[in-house]
Amino acid sequence: MTKIRKSSIEIEKEEFRKIGYKLIDDISNFIHSIDQKQVTPNESPSKLQHLLGNLSLPENGKPATELISKATDLLLNHSLLNGHPKFLGYITSSAAPIGALADLLAASVNPNVGAHILSPIATEIEKQTVKWLCQFIGVSSNYGGILVSGGNMANFTAFLAARTAKSPKSIKENGVQNTSNKLTVYCSKTTHTWIDKAVILFGLGTNAVRWIETDSSNKMDTKVLETTIKKDLENNCIPLMVVGTAGDVSTGVVDNLSEISIICKKYDLWFHIDGAYGVPAAVVPKFNYLFEGIKEADSIAIDPHKWLYSPLEAGCTLVKNPQHLIDTYSSHPEYYNFSKNEDDIAQNFYEYGLQNSRGFRALKVWLTLQQIGRSGYEKLITEDIELSKMLFDLAAKHPELEAISQNLSITTFRYVPQEHGKNNNYLNTLNQSILNELQTGGEVFLSNAIVNDFYCLRACIVNFRTSEKDIEDIIEIIASVGKKVHSKLSKEE
Repeated sequence: MTKIRKSSIEIEKEEFRKIGYKLIDDISNFIHSIDQKQVTPNESPSKLQHLLGNLSLPENGKPATELISKATDLLLNHSLLNGHPKFLGYITSSAAPIGALADLLAASVNPNVGAHILSPIATEIEKQTVKWLCQFIGVSSNYGGILVSGGNMANFTAFLAARTAKSPKSIKENGVQNTSNKLTVYCSKTTHTWIDKAVILFGLGTNAVRWIETDSSNKMDTKVLETTIKKDLENNCIPLMVVGTAGDVSTGVVDNLSEISIICKKYDLWFHIDGAYGVPAAVVPKFNYLFEGIKEADSIAIDPHKWLYSPLEAGCTLVKNPQHLIDTYSSHPEYYNFSKNEDDIAQNFYEYGLQNSRGFRALKVWLTLQQIGRSGYEKLITEDIELSKMLFDLAAKHPELEAISQNLSITTFRYVPQEHGKNNNYLNTLNQSILNELQTGGEVFLSNAIVNDFYCLRACIVNFRTSEKDIEDIIEIIASVGKKVHSKLSKEE
């Protein structure tokens, strides 16, 4: 008689239902009381390790009910809460609740979105998601693309496509080291650190980067850009690409994309836009002018887990001619049997990026785009920008705060005590100390930026839970903490 296999990893139907219902109740309560919690519990690594227990790998299993209950307590009560209305640090948005449900659903089916035959409906949903993201930011729906983990990977994916498209055709066989002329890339000094990683990891080396100065508004100086390209051509270099930034991570500035696109066309360079943070603002009509030239981009990076409020992880690379992705990433080993119907060609995402096996990241983005819609996003993004402007204005009016910059939804400012002379070294030390207190205090979480040699407090609002009341509270919290830290530092001088 054939035995039916019984596995300890399976959870019986009613038990699964009971655990799931309890988990959803706990998550629902957590989400709807998040504003009453501290932004961070500020617990030391040793305390957290004590909570976990210094245990060896279990020899025998435990009941799923017990494990999920413990994990729920650990995560809900011992995490930094980037969904808290007073979390304005770095560029991690508050996550749309529908995204959490989407990740549960995606994990339950567990499609491998590397090949169409392995993920038929998931592949089609990802294709539609890419198309909608193109429409969202105002470029042609003919762009192709792929969902990746985040900004680094979105930019890396485009970088490699640019290298394939603009390098000598022998590069695949002979490699970068056998290229007689030096390959060069161009970006402003404010470009995110992904570019350093890219040139190191992909064989060009850090000397391949031409760091272009910025103008008085912190945008790439396009005159210096063109002069630098001309000089490299005269020295027998091979200029590959220019990276324009649509919302730099420190101050939110958008480069002059239109001018960059003209230069790229003139010298036949790949035009890439790092819009990981800022490009969703293109959905707001009154900010369209900031993104003029975006339609000329050969590739664009956008992170739904930044300003589209998707849970981590969700980045996306968009490429004007998707064939460049296939030329870069496609391979056909004999153990792949991902056949194509001649009458209806299936898209296999392993040919579009670095991964073969891929999770279903697109589902949470796809669902949120439908739940909120274009008009809903326009409203939310506009509100984030208006709250950022409110923070700047309140800082400018406050007797002990100095407003420094405001672009898109990023504001930078610093604490300047009334009775203290404006010694910049002291003010930089003071504001760094204030930030350390804020990040561990649990009331508000900001990050930092260096602007014109000023160490600034930086608030990036990509948070649909943040309100005007939160902004007012944050001003008072910073002023209060600033006084305490200044008093302490003054006594130590």
